[in-house]
Amino acid sequence: MSAPWVERLKDKWGITSSFQVFMICVVFSCAGLSITQIRRLFWPLLGFGPETSMWIQVPTYILLIFPTYQIMLLIFGTLFGQFRFFWEKEKKLLQFLGKPFRKKAASPSEPEEV
Repeated sequence: MSAPWVERLKDKWGITSSFQVFMICVVFSCAGLSITQIRRLFWPLLGFGPETSMWIQVPTYILLIFPTYQIMLLIFGTLFGQFRFFWEKEKKLLQFLGKPFRKKAASPSEPEEV
């Protein structure tokens, strides 16, 4: 019998194996650790230091590091045999992030402009 938190993760993620939960946690750990190293490498290359304003660092982090983390999840997911799991999560994330930019479909009661 697995720990209750493992069972909750299996239900939430739609998986059946406790080993797969372990491997997914390993992927998250490796991706997170690699991102901290990548950030540590790139911040000085971008000229960021202790005096750099957070108003510059935060948007840069969001625009550069966040997508890099998503790519690292796919890379480590592939290496640890969990690509399908992470690919499905990435597709859902992209759909969620793209939702505000989608064009609304015309409702049936409203005539379309020509």
